[in-house]
Amino acid sequence: MTEVIAIIPAAGAGVRMGGETPKQFLALEGVPVVVHTLRKFDIADSIDEIFLGLRPEDMERARVEIEREHFSKPVRLVSGGASRQETVALALQKAPSGTKVVVVHDAVRPFVAPEMIRQVVEAARKSGAAILGIPSVDTVKQVERQTILGTLPRERIVLAQTPQAFRFEILKEAFDRAAADGYEGTDESSLVERLGHTVAVLMGSDRNIKITKPSDLPLARLFIAQDIDQAKNRNRAPSW
Repeated sequence: MTEVIAIIPAAGAGVRMGGETPKQFLALEGVPVVVHTLRKFDIADSIDEIFLGLRPEDMERARVEIEREHFSKPVRLVSGGASRQETVALALQKAPSGTKVVVVHDAVRPFVAPEMIRQVVEAARKSGAAILGIPSVDTVKQVERQTILGTLPRERIVLAQTPQAFRFEILKEAFDRAAADGYEGTDESSLVERLGHTVAVLMGSDRNIKITKPSDLPLARLFIAQDIDQAKNRNRAPSW
């Protein structure tokens, strides 16, 4: 029975990368970024089923990559919309009737740890909504028209990451209300917050980077190399 689904919106054009290939399909060690991300959710015990939101023109290439991987869990391909919010909403409509928790994760965050996925799912089961976040190490200024309005207390600032997890009925209500109001949020949590629901924040990781611009790629390649080395060490037979 499917109780926890992951929605991975990957319908963006990735224009900030500057090339013709959307960022989610850029190769790291010969494998598209989105496939690295899917691998993490495939091995996460807390996830039952995965929904991947895509542009129509990316459907076939995604299907080929997924068939090559032979994932142990179902990966459903869903046509995405013009925005991230619309893509997630369309995937949400496909959720099985028994769905209790929905996890939303950026397609271009391939270094999320399965343990972090488990933690946000458990927190969402208990409190209704949970996200990952990391403290800001920089001073944060509030500005308007290139003029500083004030300095925000750094100890009260977190940089939101994904995955973000929610009880199904809470997230569905948030998306329905946003659609009715014509409201466009910056992430799923922002839609839930405006309804007055409490959202728990769990500690994220500096390693859980979002690959959005060319300067992110060298660090991503370093992390991939580290992951490969760790996998080799785990599989190496003892010398005794």
